[in-house]
Amino acid sequence: MPKLKTRKAASKRYKITGGDNFLRRHAFKGHLLRKKSNRQKRKLSQRLCVSINDKKAITLMLPY
Repeated sequence: MPKLKTRKAASKRYKITGGDNFLRRHAFKGHLLRKKSNRQKRKLSQRLCVSINDKKAITLMLPY
């Protein structure tokens, strides 16, 4: 059976945790930061877990 390939874009965006969950970054932190408050930017910097609905698709993209 051939090897499964990892989607490199997904491997750069998601990190796997010990409990087989995936961590992702928040959106809206890339640009236009001058108008956002410090509180909003601080909250957008935190990582959060991927939703259950997206977990299956990410698992297929990151087989190892």
